[in-house]
Amino acid sequence: MASTPKVAQSPVVRQQSEIRERLPFSDAQDFEDARRGLIARKVPGAVTDASGTVVWDNDTYAFLQGEAPDTVNPSLWRQSQLVAEQGLFEVVEGIYQVRGLDLSNITFVEGAIGVLVIDPLISTETAAAALALYREHRGERPVTGVLYTHSHVDHFGGVKGVTTQEDVDAGRCPVVAPEGFTEHAVAENVYAGTAMGRRAAYMYGAALARGPQGAVGAGLGQTTSTGTVTLIAPTLTVTRTGQEETVDGVRMVFQMAPNTEAPAELLIHFPDFRALCTAEDATHTLHNMLTLRGAVVRDPHAWSHALTATIDLFGETTDVAFASHHWPTWGQERVTAFLSAQRDLYGYLHDQSLRLINKGWTGIEIAEHLPLPPALESAWSAHGYYGSVSHNLKAVYQRYMGWFDGNPAHLWQHPPVEAGKRYVQFMGGADTVVDKARASFDAGDYRWAAEVLSHVVFADPQHTAARDLLADTFEQLGYGAENGTWRNFYLSGTTELRQGQFGTPTVTASPDVIAHLTPTMLFDAIAIQINGPKAWDEKLTIDVHLTDANERYRLTLSNGVLSYSNAHHKTAADVTLTSTVSALSHLTVTGLTPEGLDRAGVQIQGDASALHRLTAVLDPGDPDFPIVTP
Repeated sequence: MASTPKVAQSPVVRQQSEIRERLPFSDAQDFEDARRGLIARKVPGAVTDASGTVVWDNDTYAFLQGEAPDTVNPSLWRQSQLVAEQGLFEVVEGIYQVRGLDLSNITFVEGAIGVLVIDPLISTETAAAALALYREHRGERPVTGVLYTHSHVDHFGGVKGVTTQEDVDAGRCPVVAPEGFTEHAVAENVYAGTAMGRRAAYMYGAALARGPQGAVGAGLGQTTSTGTVTLIAPTLTVTRTGQEETVDGVRMVFQMAPNTEAPAELLIHFPDFRALCTAEDATHTLHNMLTLRGAVVRDPHAWSHALTATIDLFGETTDVAFASHHWPTWGQERVTAFLSAQRDLYGYLHDQSLRLINKGWTGIEIAEHLPLPPALESAWSAHGYYGSVSHNLKAVYQRYMGWFDGNPAHLWQHPPVEAGKRYVQFMGGADTVVDKARASFDAGDYRWAAEVLSHVVFADPQHTAARDLLADTFEQLGYGAENGTWRNFYLSGTTELRQGQFGTPTVTASPDVIAHLTPTMLFDAIAIQINGPKAWDEKLTIDVHLTDANERYRLTLSNGVLSYSNAHHKTAADVTLTSTVSALSHLTVTGLTPEGLDRAGVQIQGDASALHRLTAVLDPGDPDFPIVTP
């Protein structure tokens, strides 16, 4: 299969030229802000793990210089240049950020004795490298506190690169997080973690070659690191807006912002620094109502109202706002204007979607025809580099109306393979469809070419001409995309069609994350893997006795469903497992076989064959499932 990237076709070249003329590229304020306070860069910009494997390399983006080539949307090129700025930066005296060493930023707030760390990146390796860069220029301060602003992995995964479980247990390093943090952090990376991880490989372009015809960045950050994901549970929980805490002499006032960018999220005001950490609720891009990797649909109404509260709470006492992505904004008036624009952005998408929903518009129709107000369209921070107006409007529709648009023709459609076969037959056969699609491609109608060619590929995955033209079509759509994640999705689809599947580069369901599953979350994680039809006729019961928690559970498999209860049962179970809570969580690694249970230190009493029968009907996820082919 061909793997050589193609040039930008004339319709894309024309689009890029129009964008250069239309948008205010002479506005250099963001570049001034992104470079302000630079103390030092990490040289080289690569980070390796203990085996020498590169888990992050910001130097691969060194090509982001000068004017945008025709293969990259000029607006996305500009954003990628900004996000690729790497190094240790001073936000204000006493607050420092390392940017460009992972998808997210890590922030250091100096206290009386040591330093507080906000959002320690995805991987221990990148977090440790960032801390080393900070210490090289600010001294060997101990880490005296860690703060997680929210429950996404790029804000906690590197925690063991900056502190240890021993220091946390000894009280030397409290870990602060919003209420609900652990439950959401663990559930997101385990329940649908396999599918989300596979799609995240597309979203962040982790397997794409870096360059003007490949990965240039994901809009929010360049991509994800691929090192070791860890988790230390919080020791200090924030439960209400206005809650004040002092850690190592650093005063903090918290704002709770649940169900905004994450289900558990908070913002932090530092009154002595007149500084505000906006977490991920106000960044220099339109964010996601629903990420392309998959997630629960977020609430733009709550998000907008949260930012109104932020302005009311902290607007008059804030001289700088910094976030867990991108660069800070300085000056009280500029901060308020920035927060107001972000507030209006999410409020507009929410309110206008509902206005049109109540006029009978569907999500696709709203996404195609609802523009942003001119003031937001002209604000660089409101551009859709990570979220997009198009897929966010569809997400709002989904949040309120679900998958069905009300048209009975869409109530019981054929799945992609069967639909593809019928479309191809109706249109005169695969060769005819490809010929017609090539004419659409030549005319620059890439959206239509992608749709019809996808039908051919699902009807006949081995049709070489269809695969090649669909790859070319995705490539042109990627070249034209302003949104970094759209570009990565399109170009990842191109890569799979030309070179084959590339799996899941970053695994977030790490042993550390799994270890924080509660017993009931672990049972749920096992239940999700039951192959229902295979288990229809299987019936078994397992009792689990957790000695350290003094808890008992009865697991019952019947009708293809694994359920659990902590009620007292008069009858004996087929088998009883006696364990500690921590040993139980190891079952996801060692397995449910008697041998695996023994390795985890779990005692077995009763009919061990029940465990074999349960294992026999487990059907774990596939981290390499196809996306652009059946």
